[in-house]
Amino acid sequence: MNKRFAVCRIVAATLTVFALGACTLEPHYERPAAPMPASYPQYESTSAQQQASAAELLSDWRSFVRDPYLRQLIELALTNNRDLRQAALKVAQYEAEYRIVRAELGPSITATGTHSASHQSGVTTKSTSLELGTSAWEIDFFGRIRSLKDQALEQYLSTDAARRSTQISLISTTAGDYLTWLADRALLDVTERTVASYRDTYETTLRAANLGSGSMEDVQSARTSLTSAMANLAAYRRAVEQDRNNLIAVIGCPLPDGFPDDRALPDEPLFAAVPEGLPSTLLTERPDIIEAEHALKSANAYIGAARAAFFPTVSLTATGGVASNGLSSLFKAGSGAWAFEPSISVPIFQFGSLRASLDSATISKNIYVAAYEGTIQTAFKEVSNALAARATYVDQTVADLQYVDAAQQYYDIANARYRGGLDSFLTLLTAQRTLFSAQTQLVTDRAAQQTNMVTLYTALGGGWRKDAQVQETAAK
Repeated sequence: MNKRFAVCRIVAATLTVFALGACTLEPHYERPAAPMPASYPQYESTSAQQQASAAELLSDWRSFVRDPYLRQLIELALTNNRDLRQAALKVAQYEAEYRIVRAELGPSITATGTHSASHQSGVTTKSTSLELGTSAWEIDFFGRIRSLKDQALEQYLSTDAARRSTQISLISTTAGDYLTWLADRALLDVTERTVASYRDTYETTLRAANLGSGSMEDVQSARTSLTSAMANLAAYRRAVEQDRNNLIAVIGCPLPDGFPDDRALPDEPLFAAVPEGLPSTLLTERPDIIEAEHALKSANAYIGAARAAFFPTVSLTATGGVASNGLSSLFKAGSGAWAFEPSISVPIFQFGSLRASLDSATISKNIYVAAYEGTIQTAFKEVSNALAARATYVDQTVADLQYVDAAQQYYDIANARYRGGLDSFLTLLTAQRTLFSAQTQLVTDRAAQQTNMVTLYTALGGGWRKDAQVQETAAK
């Protein structure tokens, strides 16, 4: 019984020493002040589009994406995309590495049982032993291992933030490729109508020339416009097919059944409007900023490990158990065995390497501070530019609609006057080209406006969820 108490005393002493290693030499962490104004520049917007709740909109991309086909594509991309899968595997890898470092804070206790028997010169010898102990456990008096544990935790959380950045980027890429496909489909429709118009004009001028009421100059001019439009038609057909291939690549599988191949860019917005007047502090929720801050915290924690290297390292090897020549006497008095071997390693002369290591860790932290501040400044610039674009795209598309309306009336009048013999072919040709240019510009600007909505949403860190705080709490 006394031997059992001896083993218990060793274990209790081990746990007591473990509790002492609770200090750390890490510098107190303070988040650097964000180098940006408290609010974004204000731009007057004439948009009448209903705006969604900021919290709802930014917390879930489904609240932002209104188009059902795009929602389906994004779901497929999030499920099948290989880049996102790699990012998720990296998170799992860093989480496992964090658990490895965290395990070093406690002792590694092992139990060993042996039994041996031998017979020589008519004598049989038997031996039985049971041992419980820890081997070379470093007692973290000065927080070296604890600092390394904190560093590994921040690296894990930084990697998880990078995964969420990859997810947001994937949503943005899928939406962008989808918009490009819709825009090229719309431009293909415009070009097909233009080719039909040019062909009709060419045939009209050719008949007039054959009847002697027109000139071959008009015929060749009409033919030039027709062949140029046909070249554009081939280019847009190629672009539509390439856009389709890009969508298949980003979602990682064939397009779903029932997906409309002939869909063009609609007049109504595909996305919910981001509310106006959002505070710039919302940027701290962007995954890339969260990633940068966790990297900074990781560097801060490593300073604690570098400082702890200046102090002695205490290790402990301890075993306790029982040994006997027979199983029947294994737990009797006098069968106990124990060993206690503490060791200490004191840095005396390292030729400046410890100081250099600490200086390097401090400089590394300052580098991450600059990177964190730079990430915030870049994010603020991206949001400000997207807000400026949102205000101007509204006016631009309104002007484009008026341009198309005026160009259509110009063409109708010129066409009627040419066929009535009141105007020259040059006037009709100019009207046709103006109408094609106006229709093309409207489609291009509408696509750019919708793309900017995605850009603004992404710049604000749209699609993030509050699960990061839950993961951080669980990890700690």
